[in-house]
Amino acid sequence: MSSQSRISEQEAYVLHTYSYRETSLIVELFSRRYGRIGVVAKGARRPNSLLRSALQSFQPLYTSWGGRSELKTLYGAELRFGLARLKGKALMSGFYINELILKLLIRDDPHEHLFDVYEHAVNALSGQQPEVEKILRRFERVLLAELGYGLTLTHDVKTQRKIQKNEIYTYLLGLGPTRVNPDAKIDLKLSGKALIEISDDNLEDPVTLSQCKLLMRSLVTHHLGNKSLHTRRLLIDLQTN
Repeated sequence: MSSQSRISEQEAYVLHTYSYRETSLIVELFSRRYGRIGVVAKGARRPNSLLRSALQSFQPLYTSWGGRSELKTLYGAELRFGLARLKGKALMSGFYINELILKLLIRDDPHEHLFDVYEHAVNALSGQQPEVEKILRRFERVLLAELGYGLTLTHDVKTQRKIQKNEIYTYLLGLGPTRVNPDAKIDLKLSGKALIEISDDNLEDPVTLSQCKLLMRSLVTHHLGNKSLHTRRLLIDLQTN
């Protein structure tokens, strides 16, 4: 994208906003065609600003921006279609997804497929009885694949043997699953059945879903490095209270 060009009518969502100077906001957008974009929304904190009500998380927007610096100037934002209303755990899960994108995606790197998956996840989380855990696990998996960290789940990476339903495995980060003794004292143990079902995107078995969560938590933590996720801690607190 030319640093001087004006970009108009782009599909986007607000990931996060920060107060900037007296009346403005810095807004992190996730756009379909341009990926994660940082913009300044001038005057957006004024009570009469047209941008004030538009720049809310999970609202599907058309946005326009331009400028020469890394932080562009936001010229407009308007609703594309009906507002998604997330509540309770679903709302916190939406913020978790936003934080993952902020922490793992660099700016100005398009991920159109991920944008579609994000939009689907937001819409699913706004449903009457959202299956939150399934929505999160599927989003995490697509996000990792988009970043080049797709999961290998069908074969033992040491022996190249096909995963066996009744055997126990661990997952070597950056490589894939390998068989271990069922009595091995390691944190990440996964059944062959769970690996096969995760590979088939079959998360109906609660045990498989639980093991998928364990696997994704390990992978996401690994790729975050020294970055922490504030929303993960809040989700854990929400589940334990």
